[in-house]
Amino acid sequence: MFSERRYDIVVIGAGLLGCFAARNLRRWKVSVALIEEREDVCTGISRANTAIIYSGYDHKPGTLKAKMTVQANARMDQLCRELDVPFSRCGSLMVSYGEKADAILKQKLHSGIQNGVPGLRLLSGPEAEQMEPALAHGVRSALYAPTAGTLNPWALGIAAFENACQNSADAFLKTTVLDISAVCGDYCVKTDRGNFLCRAVVNCAGLASDRVQKLLFPSPVSLSINAGDYLILDKTSRPMPRYILQYEPEEDDKGISVVPTVEGSLLVGPSERDGRPDYATDTEGLSFVRRQLRELLPDLRVDSVIRSFAAARPNPQRPDGSSIGSFVIEHPAHAFWSLIGIKTPGLTCADELGLYLAEKIAAELDADENTAFAPRRNGIPGVRGLEFAQRKELVQKNADYGEILCPCEEVTKAEVLEAIRRGACTVDAVKRRVGTGMGRCQGARCQQKIIAILSQELGIPESAVTKDGKGTEILYHGAS
Repeated sequence: MFSERRYDIVVIGAGLLGCFAARNLRRWKVSVALIEEREDVCTGISRANTAIIYSGYDHKPGTLKAKMTVQANARMDQLCRELDVPFSRCGSLMVSYGEKADAILKQKLHSGIQNGVPGLRLLSGPEAEQMEPALAHGVRSALYAPTAGTLNPWALGIAAFENACQNSADAFLKTTVLDISAVCGDYCVKTDRGNFLCRAVVNCAGLASDRVQKLLFPSPVSLSINAGDYLILDKTSRPMPRYILQYEPEEDDKGISVVPTVEGSLLVGPSERDGRPDYATDTEGLSFVRRQLRELLPDLRVDSVIRSFAAARPNPQRPDGSSIGSFVIEHPAHAFWSLIGIKTPGLTCADELGLYLAEKIAAELDADENTAFAPRRNGIPGVRGLEFAQRKELVQKNADYGEILCPCEEVTKAEVLEAIRRGACTVDAVKRRVGTGMGRCQGARCQQKIIAILSQELGIPESAVTKDGKGTEILYHGAS
């Protein structure tokens, strides 16, 4: 507990947006504090995501969202190389089975061309079925976007967080914002662990972002919560599609996406329903996802489902209750910025939004460029997919690489220990960093071993090690 700390900028919320805001703010000579109420980063909206890097045809031409999406997509390879995050530019097919969906695809093609999406093509049904034989027969048309791709949202957000801390941003986890006030032209962010005095505030509080802004400034925007349900199918599922598949149904229902993930599994969903931010799945929602999956990929074995989960999505609304389709970036006062209800394509645009805010705030604070900023971050080396000689080399350097803890995903003790060293303090936090428990048995064979290691490394009883972090008191303070 401290009474008061001073920083140039306080970023509230350590999801994807907050982590990228903190990272990009350190491109300038400013001190940055990143505040998060949970025990780890990317545990809110960012924890459940369709994992698609969109090409940019889905947005109204001329909007900031359209511009950012196309730019972010083009830069994604470089960003993932810098942060050492696997990225698959596998392309996407949005498929139609009727006249109504045909018209929608033509409209999206027109928008994509106006937005400058490269390589976008409208395919005939036979062309689409030849490209993706697993599709149900009868495809009328398909919109092919070769620049679309997929990555692990956790991996990207954690990598941005680690790189921000490597560049001397300070992170304060398990720290809850209680109030914000203006003090002599600056701001005071009051938390349950002390006060932060700062020159600028960046509100990236996700599902609470509207309420955080209203601690100091009125806002015409409020958030309602939508939920969505997902299925994950085992990597042994067949036939495994090559492309990201998006279903544009004839009915008014939202169509699902089918994503061959970088880990090799298949992500399917979401449904769309009213919900609460409790991440509980819904039987009807899961049935909807299964039904659409059978319609789109009838030969796929749905008995290979290994997990279901739910996502919470913020829906920004005007005072009259109407939805706001564009990014809501509020700037109610000097050096106070809020990202309110950023949803799809928030994953795609996280770095672009961070850059946008960083440039605006640097100009307001008259900050100089930080020429010492180092954009590269190294991930945790793993043995999965390595040849025997490469594995042997790792084991010779560190014997813990010879002990497999998670047989399904081939995760070693060395990787788990490194995840803990980097701040993981729960079973889920380890999972988000190295993939333990993501395979067919969903942690049945490795969870207890990981709990024992967490207990030993953190110096707490095994009974105090929780799956989601409730009850832990582990903090990670970057370079502070």
